[in-house]
Amino acid sequence: MQIFGVDIGGSGIKGAPVDLDRGELTEERCKVLTPHPATPDAVADGVKEVVGHFGWTGPVGITFPGVVTGGATIRTAANVDKAWIDTDARALLGERLGGLPVTVLNDADAAGVAEMEFGAGRDRRGTVLLLTFGTGIGSALFVDGELVPNTELGHLELNGHDAEKRASTKAKEDHELTWEQWAHRVQKYLAHVEMLFSPELFIIGGGVSRKADKFLPLIEGIKAEIVPAQLQNNAGIVGAAMRAAKPA
Repeated sequence: MQIFGVDIGGSGIKGAPVDLDRGELTEERCKVLTPHPATPDAVADGVKEVVGHFGWTGPVGITFPGVVTGGATIRTAANVDKAWIDTDARALLGERLGGLPVTVLNDADAAGVAEMEFGAGRDRRGTVLLLTFGTGIGSALFVDGELVPNTELGHLELNGHDAEKRASTKAKEDHELTWEQWAHRVQKYLAHVEMLFSPELFIIGGGVSRKADKFLPLIEGIKAEIVPAQLQNNAGIVGAAMRAAKPA
């Protein structure tokens, strides 16, 4: 079975058809740059371009980098335009896609759902936390395999700032940090999250998971197991498609 997944991020909008039996993309993904300002209409046009690239005419799962309630309404918009807040994203994106059935969920939640089914979290019980490092820091919390949605732990306070302002991949680039310097910040963030949730497993996702060997060995003092995401930066696309196949 194939369903289309779209992952809206702070820097890019990417999507592809997904084989839900294997948790893999069936074609090379299409990616366009996230517009700036990332207003609802502008982002919807980007989603339309990605979906239209494949001539897709079936259900579409779409992630959003913020809190999504009821599978439709946007409540926060940290890394996109504030005009998204209180927008009915399901209605907007469905209309822009010509009436295709649309499902919307938090981007990190989508990545977590995919990793728990097909990746590093498969068959893991207890408390598992997936953290995506990119423009911001996304989080997906699972307890015995069940998702606790919209945790948004990237906005925990760290040294007087949102954690993602200190420890995201964007922060590494903006502050020109070495891998060692950045790993130290990530370590402090993980220690704070571990103190709050005591997970058995941290899964580190986002595009930087491709370079896990450069920073994970530098992180010390964390009791939980720490592993890179296996689906890497495709996890959001896969998870979005999974949710579209079985909308909550």
